Amino acid sequence: MDISVGTAVERIARVLAGQRISSNARGDDPSAADVVDASWHIYRDDAIAVLKTLREPDEAMASAGDPAVWEAMIRAAISEAE
Repeated sequence: MDISVGTAVERIARVLAGQRISSNARGDDPSAADVVDASWHIYRDDAIAVLKTLREPDEAMASAGDPAVWEAMIRAAISEAE
């Protein structure tokens, strides 16, 4: 299994920034990489909110693995960010 170098919060924030900036999503910038690099931190609070929402797995997620491990991992990501 691969392990990401970036934090969960940064990765989520970058996705949110890209979604709003890149023309590949809802934005209008056809080459958004540099803008995303410079602005992802603006979406950090939104990323933390997403993680807080994911603290409790849904039924499909819980049936795929250990819900306690999932919750511990999400809480660790939130703690690292806060």
